[in-house]
Amino acid sequence: MRTYDFDKIVDRTGSGDLKHCVLEERYGRGDLLPLWVADMDFETLPFITDALKARLEHSLFGYTVEPADYWPTVIAWIRDHHQWKVRPEWITYIPGIVKGIGMVVNVFLEEDEKVIIQSPVYHPFRLTPEGNRREVVYNPLIEVKNGCESTYKMDFDQLESLAKDPKCRLLILSNPHNPAGVVWDRQTLERLAEICYDNHVLVISDEIHCDMAIFGHRHIPFASVSEKAAMCSITFGAPSKTFNIAGIVSSYAIVPNDEIREKFYGWLTANEFNDAPIFAPIATIAAFKQGEPWRLEMLQYIEENVLFVEEYCREHFTKGGCQQIIPWRPQASFLVWLDCRGLALNHDELNDLFVNKARLALNDGEMFGKEGAGFMRLNIAAPRSVLRQALEQLREAVSL
Repeated sequence: MRTYDFDKIVDRTGSGDLKHCVLEERYGRGDLLPLWVADMDFETLPFITDALKARLEHSLFGYTVEPADYWPTVIAWIRDHHQWKVRPEWITYIPGIVKGIGMVVNVFLEEDEKVIIQSPVYHPFRLTPEGNRREVVYNPLIEVKNGCESTYKMDFDQLESLAKDPKCRLLILSNPHNPAGVVWDRQTLERLAEICYDNHVLVISDEIHCDMAIFGHRHIPFASVSEKAAMCSITFGAPSKTFNIAGIVSSYAIVPNDEIREKFYGWLTANEFNDAPIFAPIATIAAFKQGEPWRLEMLQYIEENVLFVEEYCREHFTKGGCQQIIPWRPQASFLVWLDCRGLALNHDELNDLFVNKARLALNDGEMFGKEGAGFMRLNIAAPRSVLRQALEQLREAVSL
């Protein structure tokens, strides 16, 4: 029996939430059911709300210092959940992971140097370097087809060719992978580390979904797999996805390499970018100290939602013996990569189907790179009744 009610419909009206407030701007109409941006429609767990309320009762919000148990709490969580022993001097606050990517680009890369990304992948991995006038080069992932168990693997031959270019100085790794939810195995991460270390390529490992492995999978921190991985990487993490507190910016960086850390953290300190705002440590401590029962129940509900989507698609999106929409089962997180290529629609037709006919706001697969053509990214972190409504709207649209 569950302690928490994930079936509860939470009215987000008046909260200024991104997923509702920009529908007109981004999709051309405001009457859509939003299942796009990667936050959850579940209430933030009460321990966090109570901790924030307790601080708000002291109505003076001047300059503050980090609580003494801030980093020990984070370090203990990483050790207990991912078997990685992070030293206190390795870790610091950063004001957001995408911002952190931009900072690394500017601190470590000259303007004529390049960034490697593994498409299809979270689109700020491309947009942020390009916005900072760096060239982005592609190491596309290789599709491994097996119905709902389809996944991606890395193309190491092509990566080795790219890494030999002395201008390729940075690779941004999505670990676990967004949008397909791949939990990279140890062998894959070790091989990636060898290539990058041997060719002097710095790795940013974005591990924001690390605490959301499902269906028996286990996340492996990139920097933990070998000495080479530790010596060529910057890891970014946060409790924000797991505990639904993205609006409370609570990200952190971990850098084991002394030289890399001195350069990056020295720059952060000089610009005061590593000073956590007042509520970030409070929310982080509450989440990591008291949130484990909620996390486990939430992940179970997410698994059930994944299975619900799979069964619905098998039953309602099959024509002539062929399944038109195949949800790839994620190994981590609440994002489902919908393979819609069986509908035989081009880019504009697929978007028209979802937005104008089904009245749904999802992320267009091509946003993540040309390899995402024919896919849509579905956020299933919602009450099952909302998910059922969305799929029924899609079924009606497909049958028109």
